[in-house]
Amino acid sequence: MTIYQELQLSSVGSKQLIRATEDKKEKRRHILIYNFKVYLVMAFCVAVVSLYSSLTGKDNSVVGVTVLLAVLVLRQADFGIRTTHGLGSILGIFTILMTGPRISNLVSPVPAFFINVICILLLMILGCHNVIMYNHSTFVLGYLLLQGYDVTGKMYVRRVEGLLVGMILCMIIFYKNQKNRPYRRTFLDLFREFDVHSARSRWYIRLALIASSAMLFMSLAGLPRAMWAGIACMSVCLPFPEDGLERAGKRAAFNIVGCLLFAGLYLLLPQSFYPYIGMIGGIGVGYSAGYAWQTAFNTFGALSIASGLFGMPWHSGSEQMYSVQCIQWYAVKVWGLLLQPYQLILVPQRLNEMNGGFVNARYRNK
Repeated sequence: MTIYQELQLSSVGSKQLIRATEDKKEKRRHILIYNFKVYLVMAFCVAVVSLYSSLTGKDNSVVGVTVLLAVLVLRQADFGIRTTHGLGSILGIFTILMTGPRISNLVSPVPAFFINVICILLLMILGCHNVIMYNHSTFVLGYLLLQGYDVTGKMYVRRVEGLLVGMILCMIIFYKNQKNRPYRRTFLDLFREFDVHSARSRWYIRLALIASSAMLFMSLAGLPRAMWAGIACMSVCLPFPEDGLERAGKRAAFNIVGCLLFAGLYLLLPQSFYPYIGMIGGIGVGYSAGYAWQTAFNTFGALSIASGLFGMPWHSGSEQMYSVQCIQWYAVKVWGLLLQPYQLILVPQRLNEMNGGFVNARYRNK
């Protein structure tokens, strides 16, 4: 296996390769490449998000996250339809990302709930037909971030411009990497195959309703950043309910673990290190092969932003520090989500049920 091939492995794959290697010299080589990959990807994510922030404004950092996630995921993921028709899906997805979050922020919480349901459901239909690709963790997350960090006026124009550039980039990369896929389905088949009696369509509806309801309740309660609740619900609303229940339990427990670790670091480290706690979380995510510890380390970044917004008893934040923490958390989120698509292991029978009677479209065509 070449160095490039090893760099493409997830944390799970890298750790399995290290454990399976008996030769000590080769094992040290694999460990070195694995460590290099963790820091390389973290640095790359921070650099790209920072660059996008400098071009579109710090209030549009989420645009960099959304585009970066989409570009990296679409290098390997597909929509289960013809490649040329997949370009139509990308157009539809980015159109929703440009307009849906802005419209939902123009109305009161109840109308916004219905707008969010429709937009998230459309994102699921357009981007998540091939269930095993786990595309909802990219596109729905992007929608929720853009909805939670809304902008107006000139900043909104720059946001749209940034998303348009990202859409074109995604189309180029997607077509280059996926042009030889032998799919027969068309863009319209994504809508024709929507059936409330199928497991896949019920998952679409369940995720759209749960994430939107969580944001509605947060908004009605007057709590800020309602999109955090939507993101949490999205991450545990998996295609099969039993998987979601298991993940929900782990999320609750390891969120507490993450909070305790975060508080400990804040108490032990000097104030000059506070802006970099999110970076520590990102490195931890890179070394985590499972969802539980990824959740704990993702908590670092979220709490770093919260401390910048609301302050800590022993900490007085600054706007500059808050901006650094935001960029770091976004990079951590990108890094963590890049590991998720290949952790959803579906046995053939369940995948067959979810995909409406045929095994994953990558291997069979309808």
